[in-house]
Amino acid sequence: MPISRRSLRAPLIAALLTAFLLLVPASGANATWTVKGGGFGHGIGMSAYGSYGMAQNGWSYKKILRHYYRGTRIEKLRKARTVRVLLNVDSGRVLFSGAKRACGIRLTEKRTYAAKRNGSRVVLVRPNGKKLANCGRRLSSERGGAVNFKGLGRYRGGVEVVESGGALNAVNAVPVNEYVRGVIANESIPSWPMDALRAQAVVARGIALTGRVDGDGFDLYNDTRSQVYGPISTEYERTNQAARQTASEIVTYKGKAALTVFSASSGGHTENVENVWFGEPIPYLKGVKDPFDDVSPYHRWSYDFSASALGSALGVKGRLKRIKITQYGVSKRVIWARVYGTGGMTKVRGDTLQYALGLPDRLIFSIRNGPARSLRNTVASVPANGAFQREMGFRAPIGHTRPK
Repeated sequence: MPISRRSLRAPLIAALLTAFLLLVPASGANATWTVKGGGFGHGIGMSAYGSYGMAQNGWSYKKILRHYYRGTRIEKLRKARTVRVLLNVDSGRVLFSGAKRACGIRLTEKRTYAAKRNGSRVVLVRPNGKKLANCGRRLSSERGGAVNFKGLGRYRGGVEVVESGGALNAVNAVPVNEYVRGVIANESIPSWPMDALRAQAVVARGIALTGRVDGDGFDLYNDTRSQVYGPISTEYERTNQAARQTASEIVTYKGKAALTVFSASSGGHTENVENVWFGEPIPYLKGVKDPFDDVSPYHRWSYDFSASALGSALGVKGRLKRIKITQYGVSKRVIWARVYGTGGMTKVRGDTLQYALGLPDRLIFSIRNGPARSLRNTVASVPANGAFQREMGFRAPIGHTRPK
């Protein structure tokens, strides 16, 4: 799960708690250190697994959304919206088919065409190189139906190719309701209850409209920097049904689209946005209890480290002696910690602690040391947030088919 966050920077606001996650030194470099925690991702907004648990217990998708985004409403967009998704950057040419028109030229849908760069301009050519039209800085096709980007797949909407600093940005311009189909199939599991899928559809639509990255000719990435978006071949009938049933619905706060960020698993409690991304507080992105997240395989986890591996990852001065958590968020997510070595103390922010150790989340309950033992992992290795279903080896169950 990750979105444009540059605007979310300001002094953090959080309750200062005095808590210790290890104060007793171990016997030198032979100790084994165990980190216990929970969750997967940033822990802000909706928990995908939490919503799954709620839906299993009869919660409607609107009730699920109101739980995670407090003080919000669910409303319909008043007009159709289009988003532009970057699929690839190419230094040569972009091949496509399925378009009826581009750059004012009528095209044959079954024929493949190419967009090439000519200085700072884009030209439309046949694969044999015959020039058909000058397109200016951007080649655009119509947005109805579907188009095929050679080597990338068949996508709903249209083709846009933008010259960008000596390269070509291959962009899919797609109506937001069609975009959602390509997201929820890749960010959810299609066999989940329909209300969990409906909730995912609504938050995906909100992210598309509020999480824009202001790219060169595009609004969103097709990966976890925005949200995972795939071609038609990745869609499923059930996820498409959820998209249709919630068409044009978004979460709003005081009449404006809300930034409906989500993560895979909260570990039982979500977190205030300012305690994770260290920006301004957002009224509807506050930490809430998330008891149904216990269905998640990431609800609780534990990682073991050798003393030397842990000390090296955290940049400890000398031999690691102890770790003290000095500030938590509203959940047990670490904001600040102090790491003590024989050569001195180092302050470590929660995000640095998480990424240095390769932890799924910064929701940490304890870090304890004990006698040395054989370790399977000295440094945890976990998948990128937003791709958890693929890392779990997910395959669609029999009966859940892809659309044609």
